[in-house]
Amino acid sequence: MNSETTVQQVTQFREIFGDDFRVGVSLARYTSARVGGLAEMFLVVKSGRALQTAVSLAYTLDIPYFILGGGSNILVSEAGVRGLVIMNKAKAVSFRHSGAHMVCTAESGMNLSSLARQCITKGLGGLEWAIGVPGTVGGAVVGNSGAHGGDMSGNLLAATIWEPGVGVRVYSAEEMEYAYRDSVLKREHGRPGARRVVLAAELKLTPEPVEVLMARADGFTARRKQTQPAGASVGSMFKNPENYFAGYLIESAGLKGYRVGGAQISEKHANFFVNDEEATADDIRALFAEAWNSVREQFGVEMELEVELVGDWKFED
Repeated sequence: MNSETTVQQVTQFREIFGDDFRVGVSLARYTSARVGGLAEMFLVVKSGRALQTAVSLAYTLDIPYFILGGGSNILVSEAGVRGLVIMNKAKAVSFRHSGAHMVCTAESGMNLSSLARQCITKGLGGLEWAIGVPGTVGGAVVGNSGAHGGDMSGNLLAATIWEPGVGVRVYSAEEMEYAYRDSVLKREHGRPGARRVVLAAELKLTPEPVEVLMARADGFTARRKQTQPAGASVGSMFKNPENYFAGYLIESAGLKGYRVGGAQISEKHANFFVNDEEATADDIRALFAEAWNSVREQFGVEMELEVELVGDWKFED
């Protein structure tokens, strides 16, 4: 943080955001796997307007930025993240009638599982699949999160998105180009340049009796507890390949319980890699590399990561 340009950048962010802006912040406490190095610059935003201001300023100042939601489905490098990490806590929620349905408008930093419970208490069905699903509304919109036969593509009516160099515009569900755990925004991951940022989402819900919704949600919660490990993990490591389950392939490769350092492939579900002994991000990366190679060699299937690698990673040839 020694260059004159960087000092000026820090000064501008501090003038606008005050104590919500910091430098040199450890990201381990903000990720579900509890690993990761330092964010060069770190900012907490609490409204969609603040999020838009932050990404617009970062783009104008040519600062790389990354939006951090619930901290799941990402693996942050021990080397840290250059530029600005924006922790999104924009959580405003509103409801309106639309014919026989209700429309929920939620800012992108809203916890997805909490939103699902809020909808249930109002007798609004459609998001029960999201009970217990980690992450935020914004992350779910980008990654087309799903569980128990439902996913974001089945709920989304429109998303309000900030575009670099363009500004804010509304995307229809069709424009999101949804596929299994994928979207037009997800496909920007790993590409150079500034990303589009979800500010809010409109979700379609249907009135149903609260007791029916609660029973459905309780069933999903019980199944999740039965099949998925507790504790620190990034979530599902790999997407399910066509005609296969990633966890089954990893287990069949003999890797259930396999350990590197403080990280282990879960004994309960082999597509979950848990941090149970003060693991590092490199431990987890070594685990998924072993799983990917073993499955490819034994079954000829090349699995695709569901988790995004964030920060400065160095890979050996």
